Amino acid sequence: MKKKQFAGLVLAAAMATSLFAGCGSSDNKSSEAGKSASGSNAGVEVAGDGPVWKIGAIGPLTGAGANYGNAVCDAAELAVKEINAAGGINGYQIAYKSEDDELDNEKSVNAYNALKDWGMQILVGPTTSDCTIAVSEKTKEDNMFQITPSGSAVDCTKYDNVFRVCFADPAQGAKSAEYIGTHKLAAKVGIIYDSSTTYSSGIEQSFVEEAKNQGFEIVSAQAFTADTKTDFTAQLQAIKDAGADLIFLPIYYTEAATILTQASTMGLSVKWFGCDGLDGMLDMDNFDAQLAEGVMLLTPFAADATDDLTTKFVSAYKDAYKVTPNQFAADSYDAVYAIKAALEKAGTTPEASIEEINKALMDNMTQISLDGLTGTIKWNQNGEPDKNPKAVEIKNGAYVSMD
Repeated sequence: MKKKQFAGLVLAAAMATSLFAGCGSSDNKSSEAGKSASGSNAGVEVAGDGPVWKIGAIGPLTGAGANYGNAVCDAAELAVKEINAAGGINGYQIAYKSEDDELDNEKSVNAYNALKDWGMQILVGPTTSDCTIAVSEKTKEDNMFQITPSGSAVDCTKYDNVFRVCFADPAQGAKSAEYIGTHKLAAKVGIIYDSSTTYSSGIEQSFVEEAKNQGFEIVSAQAFTADTKTDFTAQLQAIKDAGADLIFLPIYYTEAATILTQASTMGLSVKWFGCDGLDGMLDMDNFDAQLAEGVMLLTPFAADATDDLTTKFVSAYKDAYKVTPNQFAADSYDAVYAIKAALEKAGTTPEASIEEINKALMDNMTQISLDGLTGTIKWNQNGEPDKNPKAVEIKNGAYVSMD
């Protein structure tokens, strides 16, 4: 069945549920445990000659965005190992392999082709929106099931075979405005956003629209582009002059770190609120994490949560990869377990064709309910998740739940 283009529906759906999405760009520390020299995951091999599931993942494992890509690929690997240890999916083990796309659309397609040559049957990824959209053109042609943990642009799920774990960009903007208004965090809000990315501009647009219903005033909206993302003093001065008491940052953490540093130099004292793109800022090299103290963001996952599933996951992830997992890792972990649940409901085996596996997953993803790290999740026929977000605040260099 042809999936509806839900640009008109997504905001309303998001308001009824919640948020979250992600894609990124960064120069940062990343998890290197289990990686080859090229940055690709070592993967999971399965001994023997019998049929096995083959799940692939794609993300930026090196260079810009590596903090996101490694989180996605590492968490998928962890989930695969756990599932194999518990008996696999419908009695069959999973082989797993990931590829580095370096946050580049063409390289992401090349990574997909490499995984397809390996025999991939199901794709987890890519990690970022533009790469997800580029690769979805190929998975659609091949009738291969694709689930992106963190591709948040509306068009990521324009095809029937593509689902996502995060929320679309419009949901992030709407829910951020709703959270700020409901919790009365500010009366006057400024915005700094990247008009050259669909991620940032999409969130900004829905934030502005929902702000009309939330009892605060947007006093200044300042844009930048990929070519002007090193000096934000003009944007910060304009917002300061407008009297904002909170600045909304629907951007990636590299730019956010620069903004926080320059704001401190200017003596600008305001509240800061962002979306999933801010996740990863605390792990950056050469950034004073004290500048992020008090920064708030909406997220479906908080590593300090005390439920059994989260504590078990955080412990296992730290043991394996030597870092604390972020929401991208949690979304990816949930993606693999969603695949498992849908395949088990369908009763499908890895001996089925790519087309048969795709159909089984498309039909049954809408029938399952996953109690995951990022909440209890259900999916609609458009590939969109229904779950609740959490808000966190950075305190003493860690994310602390606000809810």
